[in-house]
Amino acid sequence: MTVIARFAPSPTGRLHVGNVRTALMNWLFVRERGGKFILRIDDTDLERSTNAYEEGIKEDLGWLGLNWDESFNQSHRFPSYEAAANKLREDGLLYACYETGEELDRQRKLQRVQGKPPVYNRAGLSLTDDEKAAFEAEGRKPHWRFKLSGEVAKWNDMVRGEQSVDTSSLSDPVLIRGDGSFLYTLPSVVDDIEAKITHVIRGEDHVTNSGAQIEVFKALSEHLPTFAHTPLLVGKDGKGLSKRIGSLSMKELKEQGLEPLAICSLLGKIGTSDPIEARPSMEVLKDEFSFDKIGRAPARFDEDELLLVNSRLLHDTPYEAVKEHLESMNVGGAEEFWNLIRSNISKVKDAAGWSTVIYSPMPGRIEAEDKAFCEAAANALPDVITPETWGQWTSTLKVDHARKGKTLFLPLRRALTGSDRGPEMGKLLELLGAEKAKARLLGETA
Repeated sequence: MTVIARFAPSPTGRLHVGNVRTALMNWLFVRERGGKFILRIDDTDLERSTNAYEEGIKEDLGWLGLNWDESFNQSHRFPSYEAAANKLREDGLLYACYETGEELDRQRKLQRVQGKPPVYNRAGLSLTDDEKAAFEAEGRKPHWRFKLSGEVAKWNDMVRGEQSVDTSSLSDPVLIRGDGSFLYTLPSVVDDIEAKITHVIRGEDHVTNSGAQIEVFKALSEHLPTFAHTPLLVGKDGKGLSKRIGSLSMKELKEQGLEPLAICSLLGKIGTSDPIEARPSMEVLKDEFSFDKIGRAPARFDEDELLLVNSRLLHDTPYEAVKEHLESMNVGGAEEFWNLIRSNISKVKDAAGWSTVIYSPMPGRIEAEDKAFCEAAANALPDVITPETWGQWTSTLKVDHARKGKTLFLPLRRALTGSDRGPEMGKLLELLGAEKAKARLLGETA
């Protein structure tokens, strides 16, 4: 059997870490099994869906490396959904209801007062043709509900194990609104049947929905996919991300300078038994993926952890992988520069700062109490810098000025780089050169 899974975003906004994690789970599972990954654009909401957001979603997925094998739009498939609705009507499983939102709200409140569950009372099933005609004469348009069996829907979830939903505890779901537009359930089921989706992988907030959807699947076809409901993503404080989701969009993270592989490494490992570390490639992430590793607790997304993963990824990134990026930033230096500074940056754009330190004129940073020492250091520095210079030079200064540790090295680092910390000084001194290093030690701009 060819494994087929899908990611189904609505083009009403850009992708954020929550739905990217769902896309990633589907992609990793499919690629690990050598199957097919489908991108389904859920644009049945014609008023809110835009081409710009659709293109943005595709751009984000491409940037992340989540390529798809096939793509289609639900807005192109309304005839298939109408055909499925007609079949359900003919089978007595889709019935017209005329209650207004206010009437349904009053019904639920009354049921709660009576100690009953707020489940739709199926009044629509008992309406006569005359009653329906009277409602329509008032200007009411029917919404259409699917008649649940009232039995227990069961399935073996790939994350949660054996699951069951008592459909008698659910309201018959509305599949078609009063304006004739489709809600999520029917188009999704029809598409999963026709696309032969073998696995539906999504967040655990859909568990209850799955009970009703399984009955719709069985009413329309013998095809029933396997389900996997993963724990939801929360912030490091354990709270939902909904209020901060805009700042966690792929567009925003890309503009901040985060690497796509770092994002995928974090989202692919939080909430699992694997260590959260930067992976060298999507291929490695794919090979390590297993639903057996996913725990039941919410997955905690921490932006500081993402930055740390991004840093560690760059520490092992070869020059060839960032060469074009550095050139687009007009960053001076080549491979030796990158190899020197990569362990001291969190994002590639941070390289610009170190390029300025090494290749652009700047004054040395010298504290008043270190001025004489730095002048002496400038006079002791040889005119030709070799790989051995730093060790030999600082050993001489240590003896001549009775300095060691921070009192020896920190003034030199500050004078040469303007910072208290940074790359290995021996190699940095080589890139600076003797002339520039001496000038900075003397407090001059060089």
